[in-house]
Amino acid sequence: MKDLIPIERIENKIYLIRGQKVMIDKDLAELYEVATKQLKRQVNRNKKRFPEDFMFQLNKKEYSNIRYQIGTLRWGQHAKYLPYAFTEQGVAMLSSILNSEKAVEVNIQIMRAFVKLRKVLATNRDLTYLFKELKHKVDRHDTEIGLIIRAIEKMIAADNKPRRKIGFVVGTRV
Repeated sequence: MKDLIPIERIENKIYLIRGQKVMIDKDLAELYEVATKQLKRQVNRNKKRFPEDFMFQLNKKEYSNIRYQIGTLRWGQHAKYLPYAFTEQGVAMLSSILNSEKAVEVNIQIMRAFVKLRKVLATNRDLTYLFKELKHKVDRHDTEIGLIIRAIEKMIAADNKPRRKIGFVVGTRV
């Protein structure tokens, strides 16, 4: 495992498409150090190993969005077929059909990247929940503070009214 791929390099190649975290065939081929054509050929020879929840083909709109995200309009410019997107399970399956030492090493790194991404997302979900709870408490406190301020204003207004004097006054007869 001397030539490990930095996990950040892998994380930058994970996209969210159709609500799933996926990697594109071109990026995977680059990481596995094989031609994209060879990767696709192996996948097509083993179609039964890749159900829809493991792999799907991008449509034209998704493909153009990915090209835009990557920042190049030339990527796959002359591609005959739309690229495949592999879910985490699909990536794991790839190592079994790309029977090489490099495929195994790269797959381990990719799985670690997916796990790290899942942890980050879970942490964000926890933070989002805590933020919503805090916001709810602040909103409730704002309401309570508003009630207190109105009660104080009523007390001040009642204090400013002229009062009738009560008590005994010297020099007056009843």
